Amino acid sequence: MKGIGSSIEGEMHRGVPLLGVLVLAATALVGSAATAGPALPVDLPAAMHERLQGVASRAAVSTQVVGETFVARPGLFEYLLDHPQLASDLARTLRFGRYRISPAADGLFLDDGWGAKGTFAVVHATSHRRVVYARGVYESEWLPTIHGQAIVAIDYTVTPAPDGRHLITPTVTGFLHLDNRLADAAARMAGAVAQRQADKKARRLARTFAKTTRAIEADPAGIYALVKAVTTAPTEDVEAFRRLLDLPAGTDSPPQ
Repeated sequence: MKGIGSSIEGEMHRGVPLLGVLVLAATALVGSAATAGPALPVDLPAAMHERLQGVASRAAVSTQVVGETFVARPGLFEYLLDHPQLASDLARTLRFGRYRISPAADGLFLDDGWGAKGTFAVVHATSHRRVVYARGVYESEWLPTIHGQAIVAIDYTVTPAPDGRHLITPTVTGFLHLDNRLADAAARMAGAVAQRQADKKARRLARTFAKTTRAIEADPAGIYALVKAVTTAPTEDVEAFRRLLDLPAGTDSPPQ
């Protein structure tokens, strides 16, 4: 057990576990609150509610992080949350992240670029909140394949600011349950290391929100042209993004 625990700790220092949850998704997970369980949405289907409750109650790693406040149009921020494929293509092109997201039969497929792969889906979406359920595997040459499930909740407040602008403050919360018993036990033994890495990933996700929206607000035409040239997202999603930015049709030449 000590050997497995040491290997997992080493992998954590390289920043590769936690199934790459994101969400945008993903992906970032609630510290001591894990023992009490999350405040799950009451209107979830019974089967999904039971599944999420099981993940939270058996979580080996959990965290909650309040991200930095940034200026953004609420509609733009929510559009990126609701279109993770386009958002991940944009963040990767801007070198804000390594995630790749593509359609899958049961939601969206995520590859975090560090060995974590799996599928995820938004199971609850309301004003100022998104809840994501993910399951997948982590593959490493040093460890056996680790299977796991995760919940990620992205909550955010919107506060009016001068000149018709808005301040958005995101909070990333989540839980990770490892299906492998030995890996689960080792992650619990890693304790503070696992907690620090969970917090780090949650903060990174929150910073990605801020950096991406700032880049768009600073140069909407340039960012739109850039993402249009590289994204694999559906054409209608790209067009909706253009309209959201109030750009004329034909804004499609990548910046030099």
